[in-house]
Amino acid sequence: MRKLPERTYLKFVKEDLMRKMVFIGGPRQVGKTTLATQCLAKFKPGHPAYLNWDNEMDRRQILSGTWPANEPLIILDEIHKRKGWQTLVKGAWDKWKGSIQFIVTGSARLDIFRKGGDSLLGRYHYYRLHPFSLPELGYSPENLQRLFIFGGFPEPLLQEDERELRRWHLQRVAKLVRVDLRDLENVSDLDKVEVLAENLPARVGAPLSYKSLAEDLAVSDKTVKRWVDILDNLYYCFRISPFGSPKIKALKKYQKLYLWDWSQLVDAGAKFENMVASHLLKFCHFQEDINGHKFELRYLRDELGRECDFVVLKNNKALFAVECKLTRAEISPSLVYLRRHLKIPQWYQVFLEGEGARLIEPDLRVLNFTDLCRELELV
Repeated sequence: MRKLPERTYLKFVKEDLMRKMVFIGGPRQVGKTTLATQCLAKFKPGHPAYLNWDNEMDRRQILSGTWPANEPLIILDEIHKRKGWQTLVKGAWDKWKGSIQFIVTGSARLDIFRKGGDSLLGRYHYYRLHPFSLPELGYSPENLQRLFIFGGFPEPLLQEDERELRRWHLQRVAKLVRVDLRDLENVSDLDKVEVLAENLPARVGAPLSYKSLAEDLAVSDKTVKRWVDILDNLYYCFRISPFGSPKIKALKKYQKLYLWDWSQLVDAGAKFENMVASHLLKFCHFQEDINGHKFELRYLRDELGRECDFVVLKNNKALFAVECKLTRAEISPSLVYLRRHLKIPQWYQVFLEGEGARLIEPDLRVLNFTDLCRELELV
């Protein structure tokens, strides 16, 4: 079995640990614990300073506050499952800062804590860990093909087995709904939430209609929106909003939905668009978490259906727009129209693989996905 490279985040996490705690959030099985233990190994290989709240002996040690002796770094995994965990972590940091550094890892509830009231403000930096990207794996046709087929989650990416990938999909959805959701929210109809999760891949890349989903599941619009919100919080899917402009009579109401694991998708065009969306979202989160800039991922669509798949904003101003085509093609008429009416500095039409980059105008290029990653310095 091949070995995955170190994550781009690693050096930044180690730098931040010199000053504050580091919190690492992200989807189930994305590699949060692996990243944290890689930091551990850099400090002192083989030491026992990894404490998991789900382990009974570790839980007793956390509650007693008897941290492992002579350890410069301690990892607290899944501690957010404990009621009042913020007070426990705050007390440990205030007492030991300067002599012990802390990494806290977790998923949905940890991210919700970050968005809400924050009693730990100023004591930590937060990282949203994403699946592996092409820049992390390396720019080769083989890595691009692996990533497209198996997605960026470590386990299926390492196994490279399509049968195991399908089994992993089923297990992941079941665990999200039956375990993670139960820990996060009080939802009585788990069967219908699981059906919703299984139906969302068919909605990828299209304007999301809660009414249509509600009719399929025989529930209210409000209920299905709440369930999608929960699946979003569980890192199963993410949504992007339209970038509105009166110059093009932009659509303002409907969001578009994508999956954190694009390998679930069967349609190659939708899968490629989702892979691009995931790379761009990772770029936006990285710029916020590492560099402190405000970035957003949006899309463009007018009332007549002319659309550009993605636009990236920095401090509410559009930086560049990206249109996805599975294969090399002529410039999309919609892209030409939108470019003519909107002052966005750079426009790209990107295809999956093959050669043939073309410069149409200084601000309009056709290029493959690998070259797009290089040009935009995606992470």
